[in-house]
Amino acid sequence: MVTEVTAKIRLFVEHPLGAGQSVPLNRDQAHYLFNVMRLAIGARVKLFNGVDGEWLCSVVEKGKRGGVLHAEEQLRDVQMPPDLWLIFAPIKKARTDFIVEKATEMGAARIMPVQTTYTNADRIRHDKLQAHAVEAAEQCGGTYVPEVTALQKLDRLLADWPTGEKQERQLLFCDEALIGQSSGFADGLSDAERTAPWAILIGPEGGFSPEERARLRDLPYAHPVSLGPRILRADTAAVAAMTIWQQMLGDWA
Repeated sequence: MVTEVTAKIRLFVEHPLGAGQSVPLNRDQAHYLFNVMRLAIGARVKLFNGVDGEWLCSVVEKGKRGGVLHAEEQLRDVQMPPDLWLIFAPIKKARTDFIVEKATEMGAARIMPVQTTYTNADRIRHDKLQAHAVEAAEQCGGTYVPEVTALQKLDRLLADWPTGEKQERQLLFCDEALIGQSSGFADGLSDAERTAPWAILIGPEGGFSPEERARLRDLPYAHPVSLGPRILRADTAAVAAMTIWQQMLGDWA
C-alpha cells in the first residue's frame, strides 16, 4: 500500500530506482533542492527515471556540490506513451520550446526536429530542447521523458523511414493546402494502419515546398490531413494534430 505522499518536488534522474536504492545528485540537482528549494535532511522528493516508475525518496546527504537521496517506496509504475513521433520544423526559440514541452505533456514517445526547404531555423540547441522535455515531464507528473533527436533534413528522414517493420509506421502529414476539409482521417484506415506505430509531421511557418508536398503525397504510408478551416501557427498546429491523433487513435480514445 502506497503511503500518503507529502513530497511536492519531482526530479528526473539518470539512475536506477528501487527499494533501498541510494541515488546520487549532480551539482545542478543539489543546487536546486538545497539552495533554491531549501530542503533539509529527511525531506521527501519524488524521483523518476523513465524506466522504474515514480519513487518516494528522502534526503540523506546534502552539500553544495551534491547529495544523496534514499528510495523508500514506489508510488507509480512507469506509464509509457503511445508509439508516436512528433516531427516538426523548428521555428523561433520560445515557440520551439513550447512545441517540445507540449509534445512531452501530450504523450509523444520521440520528438524530432527536421529541416525543410522553408525552415527558418537552421540550428537548434539539442541539449536545451532535451532539458525542456525533462522539465515538462517533471512538472506535468509524467514518468517518461521522450527523446529529442538531433536536427536532420526531412529528405534524409524520409529516405531512412522505417518501412521494414512488421507494422509500417504511418505518417500523419498536416497539409495546409487542405484547409477547410474534414480532419476525420481515421475513418478510412485499415485495422493494420490503426494499430501501427505513427508519426505526425508539422511543416515550417512558410509551409511545405511544392516538391516536398508532392513527395509526401506519393508515400504509401502518408495520410494528408487538414487541421480545420484556418491556417494555424506551427506551434498551435502541433498541439492540434496531437489532440486529433490522441482522440482518434491514441490513449485518449
